Amino acid sequence: MPITILIAEDQRLFRQSLRMLLEHERDLVVVGEAMDGRQAFDLAVERKPSIVLMDVDMPRLDGITATRLIRSCAPASKVLMLSVHDDDARIVAAVRAGACGYILKDADHQEFLRIIRATFEGEPVRSAFMPDGFARKAVALVNKTEPEVHGLALLTDREREILACAAAGGSNKDIADQLCVSLDTVKTHLHHIYQKLKVSGRVEAVLTYLGDS
Repeated sequence: MPITILIAEDQRLFRQSLRMLLEHERDLVVVGEAMDGRQAFDLAVERKPSIVLMDVDMPRLDGITATRLIRSCAPASKVLMLSVHDDDARIVAAVRAGACGYILKDADHQEFLRIIRATFEGEPVRSAFMPDGFARKAVALVNKTEPEVHGLALLTDREREILACAAAGGSNKDIADQLCVSLDTVKTHLHHIYQKLKVSGRVEAVLTYLGDS
């Protein structure tokens, strides 16, 4: 079974070079390229890749927000963050958003391939190019802060999925079509979301969702 990959990277040269690297491997198949976070989300939901390689710094939707949306609406897809940065804050934010790992762009090609395959197999990701103690520190910080999540912890999985789609710009009809539910079902869920989050409407709910990072 091939590992299907979506590349989300706004720098064309790096994106194309990465695609060439991956397509030389028999077990890796690139199923799409995204130039911004919104496109990455749309393609991930449509094509359901095994792995999404997501740049942290993306236009329209930043990589961390796009990762959160993908993990909500396409949970089978695993996300690996790509960045030139090595600061712990970004790594922790990426993990909290649902990323499985974090690869610095100065990693060599063997390191890239090793991490992709390890992530697909569900193995813990540990890169020599990451800051020391990444896994231990990130997990500890995530566990420490998780109980402080704004009212989102009160939402059901379906409610979080609908709110994620709304945050990505989907209309009620778009959400209904995407999730294969009725328009009335979407409206009912949104009503419950507003009540649980104690907000007056869609905009406030989306801002609450995006602010949880």
